[in-house]
Amino acid sequence: MELIKNNNQSKLAKFFLIIILGSIALTISAKVKIPFYPVPMTMQTFVVLFLGLSFGYKIGISTVGLYLLEGISGLPVFSNSPERGVGMVYFTGPTMGYLIGFLFASYLASYVNSKDNLVRIFVKLTVAVSTIYLLGVLWLGIIMGWDKPIFSLGVAPFLLAEIFKILLLTFIAKKVIKFKKFI
Repeated sequence: MELIKNNNQSKLAKFFLIIILGSIALTISAKVKIPFYPVPMTMQTFVVLFLGLSFGYKIGISTVGLYLLEGISGLPVFSNSPERGVGMVYFTGPTMGYLIGFLFASYLASYVNSKDNLVRIFVKLTVAVSTIYLLGVLWLGIIMGWDKPIFSLGVAPFLLAEIFKILLLTFIAKKVIKFKKFI
Protein backbone atom coordinates (compact mmCIF):
# COMPACT_ATOMS: atom_id res chain seq x y z
CA MET A 1 0.00 0.00 0.00
CA GLU A 2 2.89 2.36 0.83
CA LEU A 3 4.45 1.63 -2.56
CA ILE A 4 1.25 2.64 -4.36
CA LYS A 5 1.04 5.85 -2.31
CA ASN A 6 4.67 6.74 -3.12
CA ASN A 7 4.13 5.93 -6.79
CA ASN A 8 1.05 8.20 -6.93
CA GLN A 9 2.95 11.01 -5.21
CA SER A 10 5.79 10.55 -7.66
CA LYS A 11 3.40 10.71 -10.62
CA LEU A 12 1.73 13.82 -9.23
CA ALA A 13 5.09 15.52 -8.66
CA LYS A 14 6.14 14.64 -12.21
CA PHE A 15 2.80 15.94 -13.53
CA PHE A 16 3.24 19.33 -11.78
CA LEU A 17 6.89 19.62 -12.78
CA ILE A 18 6.03 19.09 -16.46
CA ILE A 19 3.20 21.64 -16.22
CA ILE A 20 5.46 24.28 -14.66
CA LEU A 21 8.28 23.62 -17.13
CA GLY A 22 5.75 23.67 -19.98
CA SER A 23 4.44 27.04 -18.80
CA ILE A 24 8.00 28.37 -18.78
CA ALA A 25 8.55 26.98 -22.29
CA LEU A 26 5.34 28.67 -23.46
CA THR A 27 6.46 31.98 -21.98
CA ILE A 28 9.86 31.74 -23.66
CA SER A 29 8.22 30.73 -26.95
CA ALA A 30 6.03 33.86 -26.74
CA LYS A 31 8.99 36.18 -26.20
CA VAL A 32 11.44 34.88 -28.80
CA LYS A 33 10.70 36.33 -32.22
CA ILE A 34 12.21 34.55 -35.21
CA PRO A 35 12.61 36.63 -38.38
CA PHE A 36 10.13 35.20 -40.88
CA TYR A 37 8.13 36.47 -43.84
CA PRO A 38 5.76 38.35 -43.76
CA VAL A 39 5.76 38.78 -39.94
CA PRO A 40 8.16 37.59 -37.23
CA MET A 41 7.30 34.14 -35.92
CA THR A 42 6.99 33.03 -32.32
CA MET A 43 6.99 29.37 -31.42
CA GLN A 44 3.90 29.49 -29.18
CA THR A 45 1.68 27.37 -31.38
CA PHE A 46 4.53 24.89 -31.79
CA VAL A 47 4.83 24.52 -27.99
CA VAL A 48 1.05 24.32 -27.54
CA LEU A 49 0.81 21.48 -30.06
CA PHE A 50 3.97 19.85 -28.71
CA LEU A 51 2.51 19.71 -25.20
CA GLY A 52 -0.66 17.94 -26.32
CA LEU A 53 1.22 15.70 -28.72
CA SER A 54 3.93 14.58 -26.34
CA PHE A 55 2.22 14.58 -22.93
CA GLY A 56 -1.48 14.17 -23.70
CA TYR A 57 -4.46 16.41 -23.20
CA LYS A 58 -4.39 16.49 -19.37
CA ILE A 59 -0.92 17.98 -19.18
CA GLY A 60 -1.41 20.01 -22.35
CA ILE A 61 -4.58 21.72 -21.14
CA SER A 62 -3.23 22.10 -17.60
CA THR A 63 -0.06 23.75 -18.88
CA VAL A 64 -1.88 26.13 -21.21
CA GLY A 65 -4.38 26.86 -18.43
CA LEU A 66 -1.57 27.72 -16.01
CA TYR A 67 0.04 29.93 -18.66
CA LEU A 68 -3.24 31.78 -19.23
CA LEU A 69 -3.81 32.22 -15.48
CA GLU A 70 -0.27 33.59 -15.11
CA GLY A 71 -0.96 36.12 -17.84
CA ILE A 72 -4.40 37.08 -16.53
CA SER A 73 -2.94 37.59 -13.05
CA GLY A 74 -0.50 40.15 -14.44
CA LEU A 75 2.69 38.24 -15.09
CA PRO A 76 4.20 39.37 -18.42
CA VAL A 77 4.09 35.93 -20.04
CA PHE A 78 2.19 36.80 -23.22
CA SER A 79 3.81 37.89 -26.46
CA ASN A 80 4.17 41.70 -26.52
CA SER A 81 3.63 42.04 -22.78
CA PRO A 82 4.38 44.14 -20.82
CA GLU A 83 4.83 46.56 -23.77
CA ARG A 84 1.14 46.32 -24.75
CA GLY A 85 -0.25 45.78 -21.28
CA VAL A 86 -0.57 42.92 -18.81
CA GLY A 87 -3.26 41.04 -16.97
CA MET A 88 -6.90 41.07 -17.92
CA VAL A 89 -6.44 44.18 -20.09
CA TYR A 90 -4.02 42.33 -22.36
CA PHE A 91 -5.94 39.05 -22.19
CA THR A 92 -9.22 40.58 -23.33
CA GLY A 93 -7.51 42.46 -26.16
CA PRO A 94 -7.22 41.38 -29.79
CA THR A 95 -5.39 38.11 -29.00
CA MET A 96 -7.89 36.62 -26.54
CA GLY A 97 -9.47 34.30 -29.10
CA TYR A 98 -6.08 32.93 -30.08
CA LEU A 99 -5.07 32.42 -26.45
CA ILE A 100 -8.28 30.51 -25.68
CA GLY A 101 -7.70 28.53 -28.87
CA PHE A 102 -4.46 27.26 -27.34
CA LEU A 103 -6.52 25.12 -24.95
CA PHE A 104 -8.45 23.46 -27.78
CA ALA A 105 -5.36 23.01 -29.96
CA SER A 106 -3.43 21.27 -27.20
CA TYR A 107 -6.39 18.97 -26.60
CA LEU A 108 -6.78 18.10 -30.29
CA ALA A 109 -3.04 17.55 -30.76
CA SER A 110 -3.22 14.83 -28.13
CA TYR A 111 -5.22 12.70 -30.59
CA VAL A 112 -2.15 12.09 -32.73
CA ASN A 113 -0.94 8.57 -32.02
CA SER A 114 2.03 6.43 -32.99
CA LYS A 115 -0.04 4.41 -35.50
CA ASP A 116 -0.84 7.50 -37.58
CA ASN A 117 1.11 7.95 -40.81
CA LEU A 118 2.68 11.30 -41.70
CA VAL A 119 -0.34 12.48 -43.69
CA ARG A 120 -2.75 11.74 -40.81
CA ILE A 121 -0.42 13.44 -38.34
CA PHE A 122 -0.18 16.52 -40.58
CA VAL A 123 -3.98 16.67 -40.97
CA LYS A 124 -4.62 16.24 -37.24
CA LEU A 125 -2.11 18.95 -36.35
CA THR A 126 -3.54 21.25 -39.01
CA VAL A 127 -7.03 20.80 -37.53
CA ALA A 128 -5.62 21.45 -34.04
CA VAL A 129 -3.87 24.69 -35.03
CA SER A 130 -6.90 25.76 -37.05
CA THR A 131 -8.91 26.01 -33.83
CA ILE A 132 -6.51 28.71 -32.65
CA TYR A 133 -7.13 30.74 -35.77
CA LEU A 134 -10.87 30.07 -35.85
CA LEU A 135 -11.35 31.36 -32.31
CA GLY A 136 -8.87 34.17 -32.94
CA VAL A 137 -10.71 35.40 -36.03
CA LEU A 138 -14.08 35.12 -34.30
CA TRP A 139 -12.84 37.28 -31.43
CA LEU A 140 -11.19 39.77 -33.79
CA GLY A 141 -14.43 40.08 -35.71
CA ILE A 142 -16.34 40.74 -32.51
CA ILE A 143 -14.01 43.45 -31.22
CA MET A 144 -12.93 45.03 -34.53
CA GLY A 145 -16.11 44.61 -36.54
CA TRP A 146 -16.82 42.26 -39.41
CA ASP A 147 -16.42 45.03 -41.95
CA LYS A 148 -12.62 44.85 -41.47
CA PRO A 149 -10.41 42.42 -43.43
CA ILE A 150 -10.21 40.01 -40.47
CA PHE A 151 -8.70 37.08 -42.39
CA SER A 152 -5.93 39.15 -43.94
CA LEU A 153 -5.12 40.69 -40.54
CA GLY A 154 -5.47 37.70 -38.24
CA VAL A 155 -4.61 34.63 -40.32
CA ALA A 156 -2.92 35.25 -43.67
CA PRO A 157 0.34 36.75 -42.31
CA PHE A 158 0.88 33.67 -40.14
CA LEU A 159 0.03 30.83 -42.57
CA LEU A 160 3.52 30.19 -43.90
CA ALA A 161 4.99 30.06 -40.39
CA GLU A 162 2.22 27.72 -39.20
CA ILE A 163 2.80 25.34 -42.11
CA PHE A 164 6.50 25.29 -41.22
CA LYS A 165 5.76 24.50 -37.55
CA ILE A 166 3.19 21.82 -38.41
CA LEU A 167 5.62 20.15 -40.82
CA LEU A 168 8.35 20.19 -38.19
CA LEU A 169 6.03 18.64 -35.61
CA THR A 170 4.77 16.10 -38.14
CA PHE A 171 8.28 14.78 -38.68
CA ILE A 172 9.14 14.54 -34.97
CA ALA A 173 5.70 13.38 -33.78
CA LYS A 174 6.45 9.66 -33.55
CA LYS A 175 9.49 10.40 -31.36
CA VAL A 176 7.76 12.80 -28.95
CA ILE A 177 4.61 10.73 -28.54
CA LYS A 178 6.79 8.33 -26.56
CA PHE A 179 6.94 10.90 -23.71
CA LYS A 180 3.37 9.91 -22.78
CA LYS A 181 4.68 6.56 -21.54
CA PHE A 182 6.83 8.24 -18.86
CA ILE A 183 3.95 9.99 -17.15
